[in-house]
Amino acid sequence: MNTHYMQGLDWLILAVYFAILIAIGVWASTKRKKNSALFLAEHSLRWHHIGFSMWGTNVGPSMLIASASAGFTTGIVSGNYAWYAFVFIALLAFVFAPRYLGAKVHTLPEFMGLRFGQSTRNILAWYTIVTIIISWLALTLFAGGILIRQVFDIPMWTSALVLLVISAFFTMLGGLKAVAYTNVYQMILLIVVSLVLVIVGLDRVGGISALVARVPADYWVMFKPNSDEAFPWLPIVLGYPVMGVWFWCTDQSMVQPVLAARNLREGQLGTNFTGWLKILDVALYILPGIICFALFGDTLENPDEAYLTMVENLFPVGMVGLVFAVLTACLVSTIGSALNALSTVFTMDIYVKRFRPNASQRHINYVGRMVTVAGAALAIVLTVAIDSIKGLNLFNVFQSVLGFIAPPMTAVFVLGIFWKKATTRAANFTLTAGTAFCLTVGVLYLWPPVWLTSWLAATGIALPHFMLLSFYLCVILMAAMAIISITDKDTTRYEIPAPLHEQWSRLAIALWILLAAVMTGLYIFFN
Repeated sequence: MNTHYMQGLDWLILAVYFAILIAIGVWASTKRKKNSALFLAEHSLRWHHIGFSMWGTNVGPSMLIASASAGFTTGIVSGNYAWYAFVFIALLAFVFAPRYLGAKVHTLPEFMGLRFGQSTRNILAWYTIVTIIISWLALTLFAGGILIRQVFDIPMWTSALVLLVISAFFTMLGGLKAVAYTNVYQMILLIVVSLVLVIVGLDRVGGISALVARVPADYWVMFKPNSDEAFPWLPIVLGYPVMGVWFWCTDQSMVQPVLAARNLREGQLGTNFTGWLKILDVALYILPGIICFALFGDTLENPDEAYLTMVENLFPVGMVGLVFAVLTACLVSTIGSALNALSTVFTMDIYVKRFRPNASQRHINYVGRMVTVAGAALAIVLTVAIDSIKGLNLFNVFQSVLGFIAPPMTAVFVLGIFWKKATTRAANFTLTAGTAFCLTVGVLYLWPPVWLTSWLAATGIALPHFMLLSFYLCVILMAAMAIISITDKDTTRYEIPAPLHEQWSRLAIALWILLAAVMTGLYIFFN
């Protein structure tokens, strides 16, 4: 998308979008009680706030572009990362959320502190902060900055600054409540615009039957054979759960809207709504890439341009500005949620817990806002640093490296909640030495040295698929954690925080059963 595609009407629509966005943020901030906490929206979030916020945090412009690219090259198979997620969102709703809300915690490091002690809480707090800054902020800004730089023709640091100023505005003004309220508006806009793009594209192709006839038959299959290099079924089935538990059940940025739920019923209904929204990922994000293949497959050389090619060729003046508003909405939603999670963890788990346990709510809010500013500044520095390194697709590399972070978190949370004999020493070892081990394996996997490449060639051993390797690492860490726990001489034991037994929603249970039936039907239909 270049500046010459943005006409006068496009700029006007973009200005109207920002005006409405700011108005909603200001209105949401007026709903917050004076000097109340910024971080958990006074436990007032309803199911639609939670669902749209979780989905909005998950959606970024890079995801839109990458999903369309995957649809262009391989069809709907990458939709496994969206549809398979419902299993782990359900795990959040019925296993993790009752314990989180029952413990009345602000953060997940605080929860693990109740389970394993203060040392684990400290390790996990810094672990979470580093993950948020690198994954949620720097990489999201890097991807979004490229888009904004293309449209406005401004430097990367200016692009990142513009996005952070908008996102930080809501986070500092109204905290999670403002972020959640604006997410509802932005995600509805995303659905509408993406749906229009799909409908216009299908009309241009000649309908669904014409689309099916113009692309390879295996574009409509969710499970590919194990011989498929990109999406073999076994690594997805075994490996995705490691990523799924980490991402949907233990990541502060994703889980924070559930921590802010009015009650467990709203949390379970909200996560269920997220599960239904994830069904749309294939139709709204991947299908445009398949349609692009049918329309422009002979002329488009770079699959990463599939989404913008659809926009440029199918949308009239005005709609292009709306699409850029949607891309900006994705960025603001993700960055706003990440900034709020960052300020929550640092303020509550590090500053208040260790330095000012008796701080007033007003002082806590002030520190939270300062952390938001500091985190934003650091994210800009990292974004510019990433952009300055040439000749390497750092975004994909960093995303792959982050995949190796999942096994330690998944191992600690799963054994910590399901096995009462897991000890503090075992948890701390997994979070420190286990993380170092996984990252070392990840670096060797992504950048194999000459000696490793030569040895693999000489022995004829092929490296396992990335997702399968993630599964192996998680099994190794769980085994190590079990051995350390069994042999640990320390008799100090902490209780597993008890889940809420009341407030369970029969409606949520029924809706989750219905969602499971629909997802099963979709998988059967597309195989």
